[in-house]
Amino acid sequence: MELCFLEQLKSQPCWVTVLFAFGFFSVLKSSLAFLKWVYVSFLRPGKNLKKYGSWAIVTGPTDGIGKGFAFQLAKRGLNLILVGRNPAKLSEVSDAIKAKFGKIQIKNVIVDFSGDLSEGIVRITEAIEGLDVGVLINNVGVSYPYARYFHELDEELLKSLIKINIEGTTKVTHAVLPGMIKRKKGAIVNIGSGAAIVIPSDPLYAVYAATKAYIDQFSRCLYVEYKGKGIDVQCQVPLYVATKMASIKRSSFFVPSTDGYARAAMRWIGYEPRCTPYWPHSVLWGLAVSIPESIIDAWRLRMCLGIRKKGQLKDSRKNE
Repeated sequence: MELCFLEQLKSQPCWVTVLFAFGFFSVLKSSLAFLKWVYVSFLRPGKNLKKYGSWAIVTGPTDGIGKGFAFQLAKRGLNLILVGRNPAKLSEVSDAIKAKFGKIQIKNVIVDFSGDLSEGIVRITEAIEGLDVGVLINNVGVSYPYARYFHELDEELLKSLIKINIEGTTKVTHAVLPGMIKRKKGAIVNIGSGAAIVIPSDPLYAVYAATKAYIDQFSRCLYVEYKGKGIDVQCQVPLYVATKMASIKRSSFFVPSTDGYARAAMRWIGYEPRCTPYWPHSVLWGLAVSIPESIIDAWRLRMCLGIRKKGQLKDSRKNE
């Protein structure tokens, strides 16, 4: 029967054979991609992060995704250096982690990422001196209070977006990386955003999306530069997560809690240079790339204009 099929195929015009071959390899490629997605999303084991080193640094650990990362890293037995600007909140998170996981060592480092970073980087450098820092989670970041046109951004907000999202991640990485190079091991995770990578544009959040695009390219370049030196650099690309920054209070199937996202994120550290750890987000990403960009642009603009209107109404009520 197979021989008969091959004889029939040979008797067809050349273009039919080409189309068949093209269709066969397209189906094969799609099947292999799906199987790979199933494996990395549900079956692939996470790495033993303690092999990178016994200490981990988390920036922006007092709320949101950063707090989720801090708890998950402690759960895996890593000591923590928590870097944030609010001493009271840092102490609160530290105490909660120690109460839950006992023997974990924690250092709190006060750094205001919106201020003079030079002094803050000195504090971080002093805190990590002599420590086996194996994991760095660059989570600190800010977004707009609500959607607005670029020309409506005030100078303070514009400065904070660039300073915190770009300069903060860049300088902390620059301070921590030499120790990893010396030990020939390390994992760096930079938190990107679907606003810069998954969707073609994020109107009315232009500067935020642009800063996250920087994080994505920065991460990819470092991944290539340092992979041969035993250092794994990764940009994680979450979509919506139930955080204060996203103004989402309740989690759902497509919008995980911060702890839910962090649990998923742990399994991906040390693998691909860019990933979306929470698997429902990867489904949405797949849908997004199949829709014409003009349709997504129009949908996103309409959505953000609605957010802008609600934000303006809230501001006007405050000023009354």
